[in-house]
Amino acid sequence: MKESVHANNITPFIDTKNSIICFDADDTLWDDQIYYNKVEHEWTQLMKDYGDEKFLHDELYKTETKNMPITGYGPKAYCLSVIETSLKVSDNNISGEKIKQIYDLTTSILINSTTPLDGVKETLEELSKKFKLICLTKGEILDQEHKLKKSGLKQYFQHLEIVSEKKECTYLNICNLNGVNPNDLVMVGNSFKSDIDPVLKIGGWGIYVPHKTMWAYEKTQEYKHDKLIEINNFSSILDLIKQ
Repeated sequence: MKESVHANNITPFIDTKNSIICFDADDTLWDDQIYYNKVEHEWTQLMKDYGDEKFLHDELYKTETKNMPITGYGPKAYCLSVIETSLKVSDNNISGEKIKQIYDLTTSILINSTTPLDGVKETLEELSKKFKLICLTKGEILDQEHKLKKSGLKQYFQHLEIVSEKKECTYLNICNLNGVNPNDLVMVGNSFKSDIDPVLKIGGWGIYVPHKTMWAYEKTQEYKHDKLIEINNFSSILDLIKQ
């Protein structure tokens, strides 16, 4: 298991003169995956005549992975993958009535709550007084825009950047657009794969905030790094600022 480096064990490194701070959205600022997990469980109950829960989960994951390059991320892409999987496992014998139930179930994700997680609002409010804050997230444009607005956090960000993938070139582009060295880029997120690894590889700082749930697609091998800080409390970010 990876040895964690916690905020109270290191010298503050976020420089008010140079740094910009980027934040992931889903499962960093508010809960998201728990709603997908709930919908997926209910879907397996609707589809129990065609396989057990593990089989259905596995088949859905295969479909999602196959569709990702075409549909991207978000609830609309998820809805299409669930319906496609339902047709596949039922050999196209599933009824139109059940497809309607599945459609209603999966699209309910579009109206989920985006209540900020503990410490998020207060921390962003304080940080926004001193830093340029960017919300950098993957997903579907309208969905992410709506969630940020509903959360009440939009006022703290100078920019919202919605991308199809988070790669090294994504973060380098953020640096170039904002005129900062990668060493002055700080990325805060719950996905080691998308939020932390590519930033560390370009020389930036990663603040890793693990969430209680994680989508299988985002799981990856974690490792130690001199510029990796893992925190359990979002407000601990304030302890990392140079005074």
